[in-house]
Amino acid sequence: MNLYRNLTIKQKQIVWAWTFLAVPVVFYSVIRFYPTATAILISFQDWNLLGARTWAGFDNYIKLWNDPVFWKVFRNTFAYLLIGTPVSLVLSFVIAYHLDKVRFLHGFMRMMYFLPFMTSAVAMAWVWRWFYQAVPIGLFNNILASFGIAQIEFLNSTTNALPAVLAPAVWAGLGFQVIIFMAGIRAIPTSYYEAARIDGVGWWVVLTQITLPLLRPTIVFIVVFSSIGFLRIFDHVFNMTTNNPGGPLNATKPLVLMIYDTAFNSFNMGYAAAQTVVLFTILMIVSLIQLRLLRSN
Repeated sequence: MNLYRNLTIKQKQIVWAWTFLAVPVVFYSVIRFYPTATAILISFQDWNLLGARTWAGFDNYIKLWNDPVFWKVFRNTFAYLLIGTPVSLVLSFVIAYHLDKVRFLHGFMRMMYFLPFMTSAVAMAWVWRWFYQAVPIGLFNNILASFGIAQIEFLNSTTNALPAVLAPAVWAGLGFQVIIFMAGIRAIPTSYYEAARIDGVGWWVVLTQITLPLLRPTIVFIVVFSSIGFLRIFDHVFNMTTNNPGGPLNATKPLVLMIYDTAFNSFNMGYAAAQTVVLFTILMIVSLIQLRLLRSN
């Protein structure tokens, strides 16, 4: 205590700064960095959760490279990313762009769009699973039957299963993205639009030369956030395909579900850790590429 009293004001400020910084540093070290380092270590070992760990070197990665299921899951994961991200981005922007112009029941409309984001992913997945069921249970097939159209195997088809699972995942995230886009649109100074109106500029030029360029930071955030979400998709797939996890012939299985199945059904923690390291690497590379391509000049 006496030592602290003898410090200068500047030195005391440094002490308090490091004291407050120590809290997040300890948190991230215990919650983030230590588990990540442990997963990387386990990926080079054989471990079934019960016995002792044995060193395996690169065996888990070699097995992963030669595993046809992994490459199928790898393609599925990027299908979720490459389809879900642009679709959700375009839909959320269109909704936010037009919703921003609505004045009647504006707050209520925003709440309705945001409500799916607040809903439990498990409950939502089971509702959509009911929608996809065959006649006479499923809503969609009942509608098709009323028009004399043959029913569709949504979740039991290698062609339709992935889009069927992706649709509710996109729908669930729209509300959050709409709110973020609306905040970005509201942050654009009105003076730009007033100047464009005085000059007689059309709406398309306003959209492409004013709105979208000034929304670039918002777009970067949404693209990165959405991409991470689709690369880590799990709840919707797991709950909509519980009878056959991952869908027919692994048509909908993402990498996170493969990790879960390997770790807690096959009890092969080393192999699951190797898959986790691959997923972590993919997330990091995709995020860095997107930040590089979309960053503002």
